[in-house]
Amino acid sequence: MSESKAIVVGNNPNHPPEPLAVAPTPPHFINQIVNGDCLTVLPQLAARSVDFVLTDPPYIAHYRDRSDRTVANDDRAGWLTPAFAEIFRVLKPDRFCVSFYGWSQVDKFFAAWRAAGFRAVGHLVWPKRYASAHRFLDYCHEQAYLLVKGNPAVPATTIPDVLGWRYTGNRLHPTQKPVPSLKPLIETFTESGDIVLDPLCYGQHKGSSVALSVMWPASSSEPLFVTAPVSCAT
Repeated sequence: MSESKAIVVGNNPNHPPEPLAVAPTPPHFINQIVNGDCLTVLPQLAARSVDFVLTDPPYIAHYRDRSDRTVANDDRAGWLTPAFAEIFRVLKPDRFCVSFYGWSQVDKFFAAWRAAGFRAVGHLVWPKRYASAHRFLDYCHEQAYLLVKGNPAVPATTIPDVLGWRYTGNRLHPTQKPVPSLKPLIETFTESGDIVLDPLCYGQHKGSSVALSVMWPASSSEPLFVTAPVSCAT
């Protein structure tokens, strides 16, 4: 598909010129794992080429689990605003983005989301039967915001804003998210054939990333979990 003349979204300097045309995701990015800096990898994706973003970025919380494992790039915030500007650019108009976030840094996350052009339309909570940390409270939930680019239609079937959580044991990562708890989001905010991107999945080592994304093929009635272009911000 050829791209039309670019336009500037508002007067926001965080917005690069965005083409009017909706471009397909390059085939060489589908069913691939990409390790690297998201600020290097995401610009390789065409604007308006992704149908849904579901991401679990570092919480900027200096997290350390019971086994003394840490999260790469969880001690800095310089990647946050430029990364979400790129996420907004690659997302198609009138589409959704679900982003987990660190509650203690919610001001930084909201500043980045708004600077990119996102608007919050809902808040999701997953109660847990265990505490991730014990300080002034026992911290027993995960949370994410439902963000929109433009004005998407209301889904045909809606889901509650409090969802079930299935403990993974965090065997693969200190903040591992359970796929069954994320599946309702994909089923609600995508259609058959859509491409779902997690652009901020992070690995155990600084500067590395392995991401799980989802493509829901037109020939399937169930989402097919595949790897796709994602990367870790450094």
